[in-house]
Amino acid sequence: MFKYIPHTSADIKEMLERIGVSDIDELFSEIPEAVKNRAGYNLEPAFSEIELRRRLEELAAKNKPLISFCGAGAYDVYTPAIIPYLTSRQEFLTSYTPYQPEISQGTLQYIFEFQSMICELTDMDVSNASVYDGATATAEAMFMAVSHARRGAVLVSGTVNPRTTEALKTYASFRNLDLRVVEEKDYGIDVDAMKEKLNDEVAAVIVQNPNFFGYIEDYRDLASAVKANGSLLIMNVDPSTLSVLKTPGEIGADIACGDGQTLGIPLSYGGPYVGFIAATKALLRKMPGRICGMTSDVDGRRAFVLTLQAREQHIRREKATSNICSNQSLMALHAVIYMSLMGKAGLVEVANRAAANARYLREGLLGTGLFENATDRPFFKEFVLRSTVDIGRLRRRLLDAGILFGLNLGELDPKREDEILLCATEARSKAEIDDLIAKVEEFAHV
Repeated sequence: MFKYIPHTSADIKEMLERIGVSDIDELFSEIPEAVKNRAGYNLEPAFSEIELRRRLEELAAKNKPLISFCGAGAYDVYTPAIIPYLTSRQEFLTSYTPYQPEISQGTLQYIFEFQSMICELTDMDVSNASVYDGATATAEAMFMAVSHARRGAVLVSGTVNPRTTEALKTYASFRNLDLRVVEEKDYGIDVDAMKEKLNDEVAAVIVQNPNFFGYIEDYRDLASAVKANGSLLIMNVDPSTLSVLKTPGEIGADIACGDGQTLGIPLSYGGPYVGFIAATKALLRKMPGRICGMTSDVDGRRAFVLTLQAREQHIRREKATSNICSNQSLMALHAVIYMSLMGKAGLVEVANRAAANARYLREGLLGTGLFENATDRPFFKEFVLRSTVDIGRLRRRLLDAGILFGLNLGELDPKREDEILLCATEARSKAEIDDLIAKVEEFAHV
C-alpha cells in the first residue's frame, strides 16, 4: 500500500458492492472513449535519489530568467531575502485553517495584521483574511454589492484588466447578473457614458486605478454620481501604489479590492497570488471568507480569534454571500513581512522608484524615434506606446536576448496591433533600461 492511498483492495471491493458497481472503470463510463488514453504513459524507469537530483539540475539549467518590462497584472518586483526564509519555517508551511484559536495564535495574528495593513493602505474600515487573487477578489466584491443593493446589474469600466473582466463575466453568468461593460475612451474611463448607464437596476460600478493601461484616474466625480444613484463603487487597486496615490477611501469607494502580488511576491510562473477585499463598515457582514479579530482571554491577555465567517460552511447556504472555502494565508504572511520590512517610508520609496523607472524607460524609447505617445494621461509604472516597427518581430528578437518586452495589445484587440503596454517596476536598474533601449535600436531594422 502506498502512503497516501489508504484503501485496501478489500475496502475498494466493499465500496463498489455497496454502490452497485462492478469495477472502478464503470465510474468513468460517462467519459467518451475517444478522449481516454489506453496506450499507457511511456514513463521512464524510477530514479534513485542521486539520479533524480542530477536530472532536476539538468532541467533547471535550461531555464532562462528574463528581464521583464511587461506588467498587465503580473509584476517583476523585488523580494527581500528574509521573506522566503521566514515563510518557509515549518510553523507556517504546515499550519491549517485556524479554527482552534488556542493552538493557532501565530496564524491568527498575522492574518489580523494583514487585515490591519490592508485597511491602512486602502483607507477602508474592514478587510477580510484574503482571497485567491485579484480577479476573484473583484468578483467577490461584485457579489457583496449585489447582495447589499439588492439589484441585478453591474457596470464595469473597459479600463479594467481584461482577465479580471473575464472572471467577472464567468461569476456573473452563474448568478444571472447583468454585467455591462462600458467601453474606454482615450485609455481612460468614459465618465459620461458611465453616468448615462446608471439607473435603479445598477448595484455597482467597477473601476481600476491605475487602470489596465497604467494610467491614473480621478474617480471622485463618478463616486458622487454612483452614490446618488444608490449604487456602490468598487475600486480594483494596486496596493503598492497606495502609499503615494489617493486611496479608495479618500475617493469615496465602498469596496476596495485587488491583488497583493506587488507587495514583494515573485512571479513564480503565474502564482500563487493573494487577493484582498476591504470595505466600509456598513458592508462588514457581506464580506466573503473570514475576518480575524482581536480580543482578550480569561486572564486578560491579548488573543486572536476568527470573528466573522459569513460563508456557506458556517451559515445557511441561502444567506451566504460567498462559497469561498479557503484563503491565501501563507501569501498574506509574505505580504505582511514585506510591508513590515518596508514600513511607510519604504513603501513610498519603492513606489517612487517604480514611477521614476517607468518615466526613464518611456523617454528613452521615445528618444529612439521608433515610438510615439499613445496619450498624455498621467501614468504610474505602465504606459502605452505606438510603434512604427513590427512589434511582434521586435519582441521575438528581444526575447532571444533575454528580455520580455511588454504586452502587444494587438493580441487583445486587432485594432491595437501597433500598440505595446510597457512596465518598469522598482526592480529594474538604469543599466537594464539602457541596455533595452540600445537593443531596441539595434534590432528594430534587422
